[in-house]
Amino acid sequence: MNILIKSATIIDSKSEFHNLTQDILIENGTILKIAKNIKNTNNYQEIKLENLHISQGWFDSSVCFGEPGFEERETIENGLKTAAASGFTTIALNPNTHPVLDTNSDITFVTAKANNNAVTVLPIGALTIGSNGVDLAEIYDMTNAGAVAFYDYKKPISNPNLMKIALQYASNFNGLVCSFPQENKISGLGVMNENITSTKLGLKGIPALAEELQVARDLFLLEYTGGKLHIPTISTAKSVALIREAKKKKLDITCSVAIHNLCFTDDVLTTFDSNYKVLPPLRTQTDIDALIEGVKDGTIDMVTSDHTPIDIEEKKVEFDHANYGTIGLESAFGALQTIFTTKKTIDLLTKGKQRFGVNYSPINIGEKANITLFNPNSKYTFNKNHILSKSKNSIFQGASLKGNVYGIISNNKVSLNN
Repeated sequence: MNILIKSATIIDSKSEFHNLTQDILIENGTILKIAKNIKNTNNYQEIKLENLHISQGWFDSSVCFGEPGFEERETIENGLKTAAASGFTTIALNPNTHPVLDTNSDITFVTAKANNNAVTVLPIGALTIGSNGVDLAEIYDMTNAGAVAFYDYKKPISNPNLMKIALQYASNFNGLVCSFPQENKISGLGVMNENITSTKLGLKGIPALAEELQVARDLFLLEYTGGKLHIPTISTAKSVALIREAKKKKLDITCSVAIHNLCFTDDVLTTFDSNYKVLPPLRTQTDIDALIEGVKDGTIDMVTSDHTPIDIEEKKVEFDHANYGTIGLESAFGALQTIFTTKKTIDLLTKGKQRFGVNYSPINIGEKANITLFNPNSKYTFNKNHILSKSKNSIFQGASLKGNVYGIISNNKVSLNN
């Protein structure tokens, strides 16, 4: 792959060319030259786009597809096309398939299906067999097959002793354990945030306490066991405070927040639109303010689209019976830019790599090209025409977003949007 990128503004704090507008010459997937003006003497393919900006390739720590078992929701092939078109060069893929990814061969299947693609897939193995929360899965064996973390997606580990054993066992090989922050005995049959809005709508609520109890429990366990813990998609102000205190104690803890939990309050549920039914649920403005502050001060380590395709049969039903989840890859960049500056947005989309074992690839001469191309200034209303996923369950339909993605260059491949 030989490419000449013309007049690109480089947004990469780890690059010596940060904030400069340069030409970039790439030969055989490696950055050969960066300069103000490079002549195309070898007649390479040129990339010249309006207000072109580039950064290190983006990373998403929580993506679901469907294959194997739920191909009607999303296939690996189309999911990777969607990720590339959305600017992501690397994704961590959740194990909530059928069967659940809980063995060496399951992890091998996913990596083989995703091989030879511009987007790198990092499989997450189930923490327990079948994600049933009873017996620990063969997590060391999955590590040998390429699993980068272990997580029963959206299923809390109710048995604290099982979580204790998982943290202790995984620490023997530096494994990353993920724990969904919800105490099911508190959340009960709730379908949205427990608040004045849930009372008005007559919907059962999930108290913030359900999340905070689980976070506090897991932090106590981590302090006791050591090991590495990641808490995905926190949603309450108290969770931010608990994790902030844990970091002051130097515990090996990271956490993420779903982008939609930074953008919407539970007030949007007055329409009973099931696209707003997500887990953890949308909370209050007070929670959003605390989450944004946590992102800014580094308490929250990364953001995620928490991309979860759900087919129409499981969304176009009564709100109580609808499945949880929203797609989010396509809207991630544009949504973040409505809250943060472009520089901060890019920082958030490239953070979290190290935690999941991804090497940083700064935009410097001699480095492998791992690049996202984008225009940060375009404004538009997100609609179905912007959705590339097989499932169309986007929480951002009708939202005003800022910035569009041109594509990616990664793994010695170019993937540009039409």
